[in-house]
Amino acid sequence: MTETKFERYDFKPFIIEAVKKLGFFEPTEIQERLIPTIIKGDSAIGQSQTGTGKTHAYVLPILQKIDHTRQEVQAVITAPTRELANQIYHEILKVTELCHEGEEITARCYIGGTDKQRTIEKLKKQPQIVVGTPGRINDLVKEKALFVHTADMIVVDEADLMLDMGFIEDVDQIAARMPEKLQILVFSATIPEKLKPFLKKYMENPKFVHVEPKQVTAAKIEHRIIPSKHRNKVKLVHEALTLFNPYLAIVFTNTKKMADEVADSLIGKGLKVGRIHGDLNPRERKKMMKQINDLEFQYIVATDLAARGIDIQGISHVINYELPTDLDFYIHRVGRTARAGFSGIALTIYEPSDEDALNKLEKMGIEFHHTDLQKGEWVNLGDRNKRKNRQKQADEIDKKASSLVKKPTKVKPGYKKKMQYQMESIKKRERRIQRKK
Repeated sequence: MTETKFERYDFKPFIIEAVKKLGFFEPTEIQERLIPTIIKGDSAIGQSQTGTGKTHAYVLPILQKIDHTRQEVQAVITAPTRELANQIYHEILKVTELCHEGEEITARCYIGGTDKQRTIEKLKKQPQIVVGTPGRINDLVKEKALFVHTADMIVVDEADLMLDMGFIEDVDQIAARMPEKLQILVFSATIPEKLKPFLKKYMENPKFVHVEPKQVTAAKIEHRIIPSKHRNKVKLVHEALTLFNPYLAIVFTNTKKMADEVADSLIGKGLKVGRIHGDLNPRERKKMMKQINDLEFQYIVATDLAARGIDIQGISHVINYELPTDLDFYIHRVGRTARAGFSGIALTIYEPSDEDALNKLEKMGIEFHHTDLQKGEWVNLGDRNKRKNRQKQADEIDKKASSLVKKPTKVKPGYKKKMQYQMESIKKRERRIQRKK
């Protein structure tokens, strides 16, 4: 087997075997900066976008620190969604399946929508690593079925989303039952103000690592915008989807109600559409994710729940039915496509009221192609700001002409006419220069 740069961390042999099997040769920036800190036992905050390798930045050092001889909870990993908790759990299993005989490490996943009583019965033997949603873990702790007081490590993944979904209180209650000397690892795409009291309460001088994305979004995403022009937006989405004929497309809306409306309308137009939002019950969500992964749908309508914490393979197109109020979610949404070196298209339908939001996204480094759908074909509309730029140019020419034409000190009859003539001459000359440019 080829060498791997992860060997410098002096990981246990089974971890190195797993790293090689997973095809990891070189640590990502966040792994490079956090693995030594976590192994040392220090608390840390990792701020980075999706796809930077943060899961393995904490999974590998936690597995390194687990004492296989102690059959008690040693680490708790919390995630805001069942899907993300499941993904983390399966990443852990990919490594622990290579544990050597007699040195096995047990990990269990606890999420809502599963049989609680059956879970409690199985907890006669405590796992060494607990992964799950805060609500279910907290439930099991309150039932005195799961004992977290023996664990000295807790991970809060996607902390900003955890805050948005109202789970920080559960995390707080879990952490309060753990030892005072607790290693806390917080991972988040953003660090909102409202999260700071929680961090302050449990963390004293944590190591803070902020990994700036080399590009705001993947290089192979083509960002398109299309004006709604008071048209029926569902009809516009249907036309775009039909024209794209995607491998798999995801349409984002801001609310569950709108997601249902769009999904129902598209189904009414003959498309086979899946949907993901917070109102689906656990069984429906599990079934939906299975159908999506089995490629039963070519189209999915979703709220921002799917932009973070759910990894759907093979998305070729993303459509923003409306721009998110929090523009960071634009980055998360379009980040669902163009993964693993593939290309992707992100189309946003915009209203005149979205101008400010589009300007902010452009300042963040996103380059939009201004397009429209006319007679079943994509048409390039050119610069979105051309009218605004023309006006700005005219204002600048007026300003320049005014500064060059000075009012004479001795006023003679007809001076105003003369000044006007001079200004018009200067403006004509400036406009010719601009045209040549």
